[in-house]
Order: sequence, then structure tokens, then C-alpha cells
Amino acid sequence: MSKTAAVVLAFLSFMLLATTSRAQLFPSGNVYVGAAYADSVDVVPTNRYTFRGWNGSVEDFPFSRFPHLSAVLDGSGFYRTGIQQYNLFLGPRLSMNYGKWRPFVHVLGGEQRMTSGGMAHDVVAEDVGGGVDRKFQFLFMKHFSWRLQFDYMHTHMLSATQNDIRGSAGLVWRF
Repeated sequence: MSKTAAVVLAFLSFMLLATTSRAQLFPSGNVYVGAAYADSVDVVPTNRYTFRGWNGSVEDFPFSRFPHLSAVLDGSGFYRTGIQQYNLFLGPRLSMNYGKWRPFVHVLGGEQRMTSGGMAHDVVAEDVGGGVDRKFQFLFMKHFSWRLQFDYMHTHMLSATQNDIRGSAGLVWRF
């Protein structure tokens, strides 16, 4: 397991096991875990790769004066034969509640680690995307939602750029 994945897993575990109190680190927010699919256009436009993997995020609403603005820590891992890609992003998210629906958009920045052929490359990455959460109506699942999310990721290393499109779907736990 990479260091990035270990840090994300430890952070998500800490958030899930946190006790409810006034001094809680995140008084309101959500944790998301889902399956993801990515399409990547490599440095040479004819090199197109598809990946399958996971996506997870932790969202906090730290500003009581701005209830629609939140901070997001987003991590993902994508895999295909001979290639592993890990992403870790941080940034603001803007969202609004409309009954059972909660659409959102975000602009994130962070790091992407691509491992191929025994060599690892760490590059700065940008992520622009959005999605929608739909609340469940079941009594025992009132704190859960279903999320559908799409992102455009861009990396730049030396004089080469890489453009990725990522889609994911999964479960959101709201607290």
C-alpha cells in the first residue's frame, strides 16, 4: 500500500470512529466511498488508457456564515495492467440542497502519483468537477445518500500534459 493510500485510509478511519461531541474535529460534513472509472489521454494523444478503481472523500462545512461552502479532501486510486495511479486533492466545494437532491461543484488541487514499469512519477494536478447526492428515504438509512460524480483532472510534467476524465458512484454518510 502506498503512503498516500495509507494516509487517506487512516484519515477516513479516524473520521468514522470519531465520537460525537462539541469538540469534534468536523461538526458537520460527509464521508464518501465509491467505485470509479477513469479515461486518460497520455502525453501522446494516441495513447488512451482506461482505468478502474476507487474514489473517496471527506467533506467538512467549517464556515457557519457560508453553509453552502465546504472544504474537501479527495483521494482516488486507479489500476490497469502495469500501471497504478493515485490522486490526492484538497479544495473548496460549493453545494446547495433541493429537497432530496444536493448538486455540487468543486475545484481541487493536489498531487498525482503514476507508477509504471517500476518507475514512479509525482506531478501537480488540478481537478474540476461536480456531481449530485440523492438522499435515501429509508428510516434506518436517513444519514446516507447515493452519489454520482464526474471530474476532469489535468497534470503537467516538464513540457508534457495529461488529461483524465473520472466518473464515480457510491455511498455517502452524512453527519
